[in-house]
Amino acid sequence: MKFAEDFLIGASTAAHQVEGNNIHSDYWAQEQMPHSSFTEPSGDACDHYNRYEEDIKLMAEAGLNAYRFSVEWARIEPEEGVYDAEETEHYRKVIACCRKYGIEPIVTLHHFTSPVWLIRKGGWEAESTIEDFRRYASYIAKELGSELNYICTINEANMGLQLAAIAKRFRLMAEQAQKASKAEGTVQVGMNFEKMMENMKYAAQENAQVFGTPQPQIFVSSRTPEGDLLVMRAHRAAVEAVKAECPHIKTGLTLSMHDLQALPGGEAFEEAAWDEEFRHYLPYIQDDDFLGVQNYTRTQYGPQGQLPAPEGAELTQMNYEYYPEGLEHVIRRVHEDFKGDLIVTENGIATSDDTRRVAFIETALAGVQKCIADGIPVKGYCHWSLMDNFEWQKGYEMTFGLIAVNRETQERTPKPSLAYLGSFR
Repeated sequence: MKFAEDFLIGASTAAHQVEGNNIHSDYWAQEQMPHSSFTEPSGDACDHYNRYEEDIKLMAEAGLNAYRFSVEWARIEPEEGVYDAEETEHYRKVIACCRKYGIEPIVTLHHFTSPVWLIRKGGWEAESTIEDFRRYASYIAKELGSELNYICTINEANMGLQLAAIAKRFRLMAEQAQKASKAEGTVQVGMNFEKMMENMKYAAQENAQVFGTPQPQIFVSSRTPEGDLLVMRAHRAAVEAVKAECPHIKTGLTLSMHDLQALPGGEAFEEAAWDEEFRHYLPYIQDDDFLGVQNYTRTQYGPQGQLPAPEGAELTQMNYEYYPEGLEHVIRRVHEDFKGDLIVTENGIATSDDTRRVAFIETALAGVQKCIADGIPVKGYCHWSLMDNFEWQKGYEMTFGLIAVNRETQERTPKPSLAYLGSFR
C-alpha cells in the first residue's frame, strides 16, 4: 500500500560515515591513534563529499523524496569562531542538488562528531558547549536556512546514557569472564567495547596528547546525568537560534529508542528503562515541531533485569535481534506522551542478505501505516542507511545500505531494497 503524496520516504546518512576525510573532527583524531578502538580508519569513507549528486540521483530514480543527512560542524567551524565559507558553500550545493531532484533535505546539525577544539574545551560535559552549539546553529540557519524546511539539532541525544549503561554492564560481564561482545548488541551504534578495555591505558595517554585530557568527553562518551541534560539544553539553545533566523523551519531532535518489553516480573526494569530512554526528556522536547524516532530492535526485561535475545532468534550483523515490528510499537508508545509530528529518522538492518532488508522494510512500513490509520501524525520514514558506510568503531564490515559501495573503486550498486522502498510512493 502506498503512502499519501506528501509523506516523506527517504534514507539517512551521517557526514562522517559517508563523506570521507573529516580531518578536523574528534572521531578522525581517535581513528589515527596507535591504540585506537576503531577496527579501521574512515579514510575516504564513501567519498560522498564528491559523489553526492550521483547518490541523490539514485534516490530520486528509485522514487524516494527525502534525504536526511548531516552538516559536519568540524568542517564548518574547524577552529573556534572561524567559519569556512567554502565548506558552507559545499552544503549549499548539496541542498540545491536535493531540490533539483525533487528530494526534501532534512538536515542534522550534529551526528556524533564534533570539532577537536570543542572537545579540548571539555566537550559534552562543558557548560560552554551550549553557547558554542547555539552559535553554530545560528550560523547554519542564517547561511542555509532559506532552503530548508526541517532541521534535526542533535542525533540520538540520549546515546550518552545508553552507553553509560552498557559500559557498566560490560564491565560486570568482563569481570564474570563471560562473552563480553554480546553486550554490544544492546546499543544502537557500532562500538568495540572489548578492544576499548584492552587499549584503555594507552588510549588515555594518546587522548591526553590530542585532546589535552585522558578522558575526552566526545558526544559518544558515557554521559553523566548533568551531561545528559546539558545536551538537552544545547538542543533548546539551537532551536531558539534556528527559529530566530528562520521561523518557518520545523525543528526537533532524534532519539535512539528500543521497543522495551516486560516479561512477567520485569515491569519495574522496563518502566525505569523507558523513563531513562525517553520520558525524562519530555520537558525539553514537548514544544518541538517533530521528534525523530530511531529504532532497530527490541529489548526484553525479566525479573533479574535485561535479557539477551531469545534463544534461536535471528541476529543481524550488529548482534541485534531482527525485529522490524519494534518500530510500530515505539511510535505508538512515544505518541502517548509526545503529541507533535513524528518522523522515523532511522530504521534498518545490518545484513549481507538484501532479501531480509526488503522483508524488514515491508514489516516496518506496514506498522507505520497502521499508526497513521489510527491518527498518529507520522510524517515520514528515512531508512538507515542510504549506502553501506563507515559504522563507527566497527568499520566497513557492517552493511546497512540500500546501495552497495565497492571499497576499492567507490562504484555504487543499488540493491533491490532501494527500489522496494521507493515503491511505497
